Amino acid sequence: MQIIPAIDIIDGKCVRLTQGDYGQKKVYHENPLEVAKAFEAAGLQRLHLVDLDGARAGKVTNWKVLESIAGNTSLVIDFGGGIKTETDLNIVFESGAALATIGSLAVKQEALFVSWLDKYGADKFFLGADVKDEKIAIGGWLETTDIDIYSFIQSYQAVGIKQLFCTDVSRDGKLEGPSLGLYQGIIQRFPKLHFVASGGVASMDDLQELKRIGCQGVIIGKAIYEGRIDMADLKNIL
Repeated sequence: MQIIPAIDIIDGKCVRLTQGDYGQKKVYHENPLEVAKAFEAAGLQRLHLVDLDGARAGKVTNWKVLESIAGNTSLVIDFGGGIKTETDLNIVFESGAALATIGSLAVKQEALFVSWLDKYGADKFFLGADVKDEKIAIGGWLETTDIDIYSFIQSYQAVGIKQLFCTDVSRDGKLEGPSLGLYQGIIQRFPKLHFVASGGVASMDDLQELKRIGCQGVIIGKAIYEGRIDMADLKNIL
């Protein structure tokens, strides 16, 4: 199981939100590159980089942070937040991201996203599904749709998507444990999907449980920053 640390960016700084609420922001580090280098030094190979300013503005904003980390580490970076146009997408790839993370756009502009899959290849995208009561949530989790997670995955697996991460918005940033039942149901229904869990991880025990049920990866943020999980211990999972 791959450990994917998360760096969320506001004003060029490493922050975390609770349940996507910009009013519940905590700054953890002034220099995201130093954080990324620490992840790399611990033996981690992936990075989930989120442009929260970009998500709010509707256009990629913190691409300089991406460029800095990509240019100074060997981490395989997926970058999301504010990718709304092909111009945004090209900025992300040109700045060094291996994968573009797509969330709300896959719901609101399905035809556009499918055209990108055809043009760039599905292996260049990391699809994110934010879920509330098994329904897809969009717009920074403010809006819950009528689309259930299973039909969402099925439709995108049919057009080539292989990697997907799922966040239970009721648990994100709260350190209350991951949604094992939800994730287990997804894995059982879509055994060929490279499924990555996200949200709620608070301990090494949580990681062992996610590994046990068959997750291919897990995104961790707050648990590392709050000292709940020691990076040195992650070598036992890697």
